[in-house]
Amino acid sequence: MTDATKTLCPYCGVGCGLEVSPPAQPGKATNRDSKGTPIWKVQGDRTHPSSQGMVCVKGATIAESLNKDRLHYPMMRDSLDQPFQRVSWEEALDRIVQRFKTVLATQGSDGVCMYGSGQFQTQDYYIAQKLLKGCLGTNNFDANSRLCMSSAVAGYIQSFGSDGPPCCYDDLELTDCAFLIGTNTAECHPIVFNRLRKYHKKNQHVKMIVVDPRRTPTAEAADLHLAIKPGTDIDLLNGIAHLLMRWGYIDSEFIEECTNNFPAFAEVISHYPPEVVAKICGIEEREIEIAAQYWAESKRVLSLWSMGVNQSSEGTAKVRNIINLHLMTGQIGKPGAGPFSLTGQPNAMGGREAGGLSHILPGYRLVKNPQHRAEVEQAWGLTPGAISPNPGRTAWDMITGLETGDVGLLWIAATNPAVSMPDLVRTKAALMRSPFTIYQDAYYPTETAAFAHVLLPAAQWGEKTGVMTNSERVITLCPAFKPPVGDGRPDWEIFAEVGRRLGFADKFAFKNSAEVYAEFVELTRDRPCDQTGISHERLHQEGPIQWPCADSSINNIDRHNSRPKVLDRTPKRMYTDFRFNTPDGRARFGAYHSRGLAEPADPNYPFVLTTGRLYGHWHTLTRTGRIDKIKQMHPNPFIEIHPRDAVGLGITDGELLEVRSRRGRGRFPALITKAIAPGTVFVPMHWGSLWADQAEANALTHPEACPDSLQPELKACAVQLLPVRNHIETPQALLESPKSSILSAAPSA
Repeated sequence: MTDATKTLCPYCGVGCGLEVSPPAQPGKATNRDSKGTPIWKVQGDRTHPSSQGMVCVKGATIAESLNKDRLHYPMMRDSLDQPFQRVSWEEALDRIVQRFKTVLATQGSDGVCMYGSGQFQTQDYYIAQKLLKGCLGTNNFDANSRLCMSSAVAGYIQSFGSDGPPCCYDDLELTDCAFLIGTNTAECHPIVFNRLRKYHKKNQHVKMIVVDPRRTPTAEAADLHLAIKPGTDIDLLNGIAHLLMRWGYIDSEFIEECTNNFPAFAEVISHYPPEVVAKICGIEEREIEIAAQYWAESKRVLSLWSMGVNQSSEGTAKVRNIINLHLMTGQIGKPGAGPFSLTGQPNAMGGREAGGLSHILPGYRLVKNPQHRAEVEQAWGLTPGAISPNPGRTAWDMITGLETGDVGLLWIAATNPAVSMPDLVRTKAALMRSPFTIYQDAYYPTETAAFAHVLLPAAQWGEKTGVMTNSERVITLCPAFKPPVGDGRPDWEIFAEVGRRLGFADKFAFKNSAEVYAEFVELTRDRPCDQTGISHERLHQEGPIQWPCADSSINNIDRHNSRPKVLDRTPKRMYTDFRFNTPDGRARFGAYHSRGLAEPADPNYPFVLTTGRLYGHWHTLTRTGRIDKIKQMHPNPFIEIHPRDAVGLGITDGELLEVRSRRGRGRFPALITKAIAPGTVFVPMHWGSLWADQAEANALTHPEACPDSLQPELKACAVQLLPVRNHIETPQALLESPKSSILSAAPSA
């Protein structure tokens, strides 16, 4: 393809390779949108090891959003009841720096907070950490990954001693049994699912188990669908472990030589016989036995999970219980096997590597670890003790800090918390109280822009150069292929300029993003996520590279002709030597009894609401809401309800339902379907106030969080349903997405 740029899709954590070329090709008509703006051509990159040329509808249409509703220049206002006024970058930066100085002088560094995003490139993440955690001495940087992947992070660290999914996408095509729990992979990670589904269809011995209260497109492809009640995941996992133990399908040698704490785990699972678990989970005993049998009889078991596990008040415990099953059966460190968290966002993995949560530091280090702090301080040229030993404010702590007046400056970038945070009524009230909010984004308007004092235009995908890491630890270079719209600047450059103006010019003397990445990778040296063998130049020459990739183990230059050698594409699995990143090298079993939902149904709120994504849309519609094809695919919000419950309420398909929780309410047309279990209802999480009236899913959810990961339980809350009479029905066909499009993503021509 002439003049094509190889890059990465900026949506989900699958990390699909794309090829992008200018809209006007020689001898071809220019492709333009409805406003006459040329649209760049996008197709799958067949050479990318993760996606192999496949692309879903989001990646295929990404270029259509590049020039729509963009924030072109900085804007400011003194108070939220005033209109924004256009200003220069100089004026905006002066205002920001002055506010920083005021807050630091009056409230100290704890009064400063930044809320970032898994849509950052690694360079953006890294410079933000250096500015806040290093130069300013506050760990008050958190990201929307707190709402997405922090339970997986905590689970991996507690079980293995370090973050990092140990598996590879190649394992999708090597496993004997795929155990999917809390993930609608067909819609949320479609290219991963396509690889698994094709392999599953071709190999009759391969089993697929899907655990989900909904009969999703993922569940429809399964050999066994366990439609458990929300909040009973730990009961099910302990029940499967109980049967594996009873039947003797455990790897005693592996347990003895490679793990700790198995006796405590064994005592816990003794209380979960199948007859007890079946009653709690709302499924049949035989279904639990079949699931355990599939696991027991498979030589290679691969588990996959995502938000349905992580977004829970028991998120870390659920992750560790999944890992427990692998440890007790020795199903880790070998092809086709292992516990594999599917990252939600395009660079949430890169953010974890760069220290992009309030309790971590670059290179898979922890804020609480004195040695880790000292290593980063030395690398950054800081005085000893400059980095605080205390974890900073999480995303929700920032909201409560606004309520109490302890947060004097909030900088939000590349995310939309006025739609995505839990308990939106409370969240919005807190944002209204913010003394000074900087909002940095590529698009305008968004719901969060209404709460900002300063708006900064950010360069987005295709307009800045950096790297991203996908769910299988593959790093891809994402070059700029067009100039930023208006006055937009890369996020890292904005952070660095503020750092220079605050007096830290020597810490931010970077000429380009390649230099930023080169400094970052030095902080990964000899760490589990070692990337010292990776550079922008090497990624440009050889394509995507999976870590760990240490410079000491790679000689990628042929000295005779000064050309790169062919890159070794052998997948790099972790823990193949059965030694883990704990002090004694052993993995740790976690022993957990189930506590259930933080807010279960009761007589006043008799239904459990669960939320999730749809195939075509992404997060809060900031991009996909501006793409015509996707809007036609998913035009309206809705609520799924079982026919039995619909009869009880006396409603028909398409009738408007008011949904109330203890925190808020919303209105959604009913989609009556047997795909949802009785007593449970489902609402997609995408629509905010700019896109629909009273259809914000998170106006209903609560902020109760996992005590270890501090990730809110966005997946379940108790609600009541009330019919809204005299409403014109919405046809069911407009509410459903075509299943054929979900399951048919294929290599582009």
